[in-house]
Amino acid sequence: MSWVCLILVWGTALAFGQEAEKLAPYYPTPETIVEKMLELGGLKAGEKMFDLGSGDGRIVIMAAQKYHAEAVGVEIDPDLYRQSMDKIRKLGLERTARIIHGDLFKQNYSSADLMTVYLLPVSNDKITPLLEKQLKKGARVVAHDFEFRSWKAEKVENIEDDGEGRSHTLYLYRR
Repeated sequence: MSWVCLILVWGTALAFGQEAEKLAPYYPTPETIVEKMLELGGLKAGEKMFDLGSGDGRIVIMAAQKYHAEAVGVEIDPDLYRQSMDKIRKLGLERTARIIHGDLFKQNYSSADLMTVYLLPVSNDKITPLLEKQLKKGARVVAHDFEFRSWKAEKVENIEDDGEGRSHTLYLYRR
């Protein structure tokens, strides 16, 4: 599915009044791209990372399991929140991984070393002031497919085909 399709799906949902409180439709990031995002962000053991709009929790889980980071997701959808927390409990990751069920605009990100984001461009624009205010110097942000238009990326990686028939672009920013 291309980003154009994602925007069309999202626009259709908004037109019918569905999911208006969400900043993007749920579209899971392939595991290979999750790993590339965490690698690009330079996540290290013991660091704190946040995934905004964490969906099924796959980025949070990989950050806790493979990178031994303190991983926190923020998800507004109650079903995705429950699904994520159930998987975290099943894997025994409760001490290093958790999902906040709530509005990502009402969270404190000042402790973040790394943030991962897979939101639409307009949503990235909306959260930019919050991140600029809260993120500490040196914090990294990795955006999947949609850049932060008012920031200059430190690095851009294009992944041509993830095996699912689509390309991805990752953007690394440093505050």
